[in-house]
Amino acid sequence: MDFNEISFRVRYGETDQMGVVYHGNYAQYLEMGRVEWLRSMGISYKAMEENGIMLPVISLNIKFKKSAVYDDLITVTTYIKKKPMVKIEFDYEIRNQEGDLLIEANTVLAFMDMKSNKPVKCPDYILDKLNV
Repeated sequence: MDFNEISFRVRYGETDQMGVVYHGNYAQYLEMGRVEWLRSMGISYKAMEENGIMLPVISLNIKFKKSAVYDDLITVTTYIKKKPMVKIEFDYEIRNQEGDLLIEANTVLAFMDMKSNKPVKCPDYILDKLNV
């Protein structure tokens, strides 16, 4: 199982008047985790798109356990558990600085040819870098 972790502080603008992270911001946190997971494998979204492949999200599931608040240092752990085919599936955990589990999440993205706008098989250069 391949995984990657990134950590950052919750910014004031990501919270509501109670200082709690607005739920919609978690999707951005997951994207940050996913992009950095790919980067850690030597794969960049930019290079994929330059090669005619895009990865739209086709499924997003978040289980909220506890709220993140302003100035929390949070860690997004991103996992891939199975070999991608036409789709790639990521699992996530977000924890605060005390190690409290804030969310569990899952996203599924499809490999799409940018010209035809049709699903395609995961490129071999990505499969070659994975340990799943």
